[in-house]
Amino acid sequence: MKETFLLVHSAWLGAWQWNTVKELLVEAGHSVITPDLPGHGENLTPEKEITMQDYVDCIVNLLDQQEESVVLLGHSFNGITVSRVAEVRPNKIKSIVYLAAFLAPAKSSFISMVKGVEGSVAVENFYFSDDQSHALVKASEMHQAFAHDISEEAFAKASSFILPEPAKPLFYELEITDENWGAIPKYYIECTLDKAIPIAIQRAMYNGKVEKIYSLEASHTPNFSQPNKLANILIELVK
Repeated sequence: MKETFLLVHSAWLGAWQWNTVKELLVEAGHSVITPDLPGHGENLTPEKEITMQDYVDCIVNLLDQQEESVVLLGHSFNGITVSRVAEVRPNKIKSIVYLAAFLAPAKSSFISMVKGVEGSVAVENFYFSDDQSHALVKASEMHQAFAHDISEEAFAKASSFILPEPAKPLFYELEITDENWGAIPKYYIECTLDKAIPIAIQRAMYNGKVEKIYSLEASHTPNFSQPNKLANILIELVK
């Protein structure tokens, strides 16, 4: 059965991160939408102007163009974004998939959720720019933090597309309800070798909140290291 997937990239990356996964899903007969959120990829909105509402509006505008409901996936930080999108357009979303993502409770933010987290190379090397307009991870640690299971050469090619992460959305406190977001089926794809969101944190976030859990022995970015396995999980999920 043909489905439409709307895949939302992680912080610092863009629609380009899905190139291989998208190709595999399309080959399997599905439709795939991969937006660049404001300030990412080819969307060059100035970072100082970007809020969570801009991210939400970007995705909602795409949802409103679809005749049928979609499978909405959020990777990493943008688990928070897709949760908010699901709250405001529940009728447009068949299910939500969280890929090594923040499956956050109401009124929490990325900043509040990473406080006190231990064992995360990403969190340990996270910092804001001097003007507080964007966030970064120490360049020398990014490979280990996000994609230690691909070669340095492959990561160097990918890292040339990485952009600073706008700061304001990271402080957004999630607004969701049981009536809207809570009523949509949810799935979680955990990454057991993740050095950005350690597996214990992932499991604490999704415990008791999802229909089914899928597991990959992968870093934070299986879209790079295991695109075939990731695509196969998504195909299985909609059978």
